Amino acid sequence: MSSQTTESLEVVVDRPEELYELLNEAEALLRQAAMAHGSAGIRVTRHDPARYTFELSDTVPFGETWEQTGW
Repeated sequence: MSSQTTESLEVVVDRPEELYELLNEAEALLRQAAMAHGSAGIRVTRHDPARYTFELSDTVPFGETWEQTGW
């Protein structure tokens, strides 16, 4: 997993068996940043089966995580 900022993370999965662990870890990190932000939710974009972007978004209600595909 590579981090751009505390408000955005990119997850690249090299081994399929690590998918859920990496996604859960990224969401937990962003959840901490969302708590500090106080008004943003988390948007997860699936670019392909091995690449995901997590970001804080004011268009997602605080405390929620929304998923979308970028294909």
